Amino acid sequence: MKRVDVVYAFIYDEITRKVLMVNNKHSTWSLPGGAVEIGETLEQAVIREAKEETGLVIEVGSIIAINEAFFSKQGHHGLMITFGAKVIDREITIKDKNEISEVKWVDIDTANNLMPYHPGGVESLLKSSSPYTFQGKC
Repeated sequence: MKRVDVVYAFIYDEITRKVLMVNNKHSTWSLPGGAVEIGETLEQAVIREAKEETGLVIEVGSIIAINEAFFSKQGHHGLMITFGAKVIDREITIKDKNEISEVKWVDIDTANNLMPYHPGGVESLLKSSSPYTFQGKC
């Protein structure tokens, strides 16, 4: 199986209590994110993916979830790393309309229904935190 690292940005608006999600044309609703490219750090990847899918510039925080799965049909061993993130620039635009059909803020219950793979739901992501450090090239 081919190893695929995927990063996601969990962007939560504390005032409206909503989570930013994207509708992937070839899949389902998810957090903004995607595959890490060769030579790219996890942090660089999540910033790039958030910008490509939503137009937003984000500040990356700690890792709040790590999920792992085997995707037999694709022959992939996926490691999905979710970072907490804050919006620096708030103008939402879809840059690649062939990939993303919609970007919207959803309430916690809707986010829980769209992301059932997080035990404890979105509420657990709001409490989770593990530092991320890129140690440089060794």
